[in-house]
Amino acid sequence: MAVTRNTDAIAPVSTPGAFSIWLTRHASTALGALGRLSRQPLASLMIVLVIGVTLALPAAINVIVKNVQTVSGSWDNALDFSVYLKASVSVDEAESLAGIIGQRADVASVDLITADEALNEFKQQSGFGDALNQLGENPLPHALVVRPSPSNTSASMILLQEEIGNLPESDLVQVDTEWVQRFHAILDIVRQAIAIGSALLGLAIVVIIGNTIRLDIENRREEIEVTKLIGASNAFVRRPFLWTGFWYGLFGGSFALLLVYYGLFLLKGPVARLAGLYQGNITVATMGVAESTAIIGAAIFLGLFASWFTAARHMYRIEPR
Repeated sequence: MAVTRNTDAIAPVSTPGAFSIWLTRHASTALGALGRLSRQPLASLMIVLVIGVTLALPAAINVIVKNVQTVSGSWDNALDFSVYLKASVSVDEAESLAGIIGQRADVASVDLITADEALNEFKQQSGFGDALNQLGENPLPHALVVRPSPSNTSASMILLQEEIGNLPESDLVQVDTEWVQRFHAILDIVRQAIAIGSALLGLAIVVIIGNTIRLDIENRREEIEVTKLIGASNAFVRRPFLWTGFWYGLFGGSFALLLVYYGLFLLKGPVARLAGLYQGNITVATMGVAESTAIIGAAIFLGLFASWFTAARHMYRIEPR
């Protein structure tokens, strides 16, 4: 009787690829690290709270600066300056001068306020309309309201004001922008302070996570020695601690976002009442997706860096005896 070969019986057994094996090992290690954190909930929670509060401080200050910038955006017209022309300048000459100045690259716009328009506005706002009607002639000059281009720097704005003030038609240049410049200078200082404070707080997070990982390594010293004794590499032994730092960073960054968003939620009511009193449209600017992602990403990076640095430093000191 002829023997037939069963092709199904001798089909090769498929084996997982190297990437699948690597992914499975990392997933298993990540779940194991998460399980160890859950078995000591109080200690893990305290570290997450410390990381969250530490990250929430610069994030909250940054949001405050962002809201202040939003409010100060309505102060752009405070950068305008007024050019009072000589009394001998006619309306036609003032219009021609406004057109010439408006063609400059460092000027965004020029508005002409004639003497008659200025006098009528003064009558309405001062309440002395009847008394001003007794004047024989209009004592007010024509004026130009010049709005500098947003690309101007402080030095170029000063140069622009001096050049316009030196024109033969100009009598007086009135500038009231120093307080705005001081305000923006203060905001620049605050931004620098946030950057420096964030770096110092990031260093504090690295120290906190690094010290926690160091204690964890010492507690598992015998386990590490046995693992190395059977041939495990330093990278294999270091992997669980890297995932521990990852979880610390992820949970700490998420808690920081929760604190910031909760603070913004508490501010919405008072800000809405303030806007109602001033009959304005004031809204609280929140963090965008990019900013939220950056906070969590920074927390994860700090956690990974602290765990890798600490594990790499102490791992070579632990060798099987």
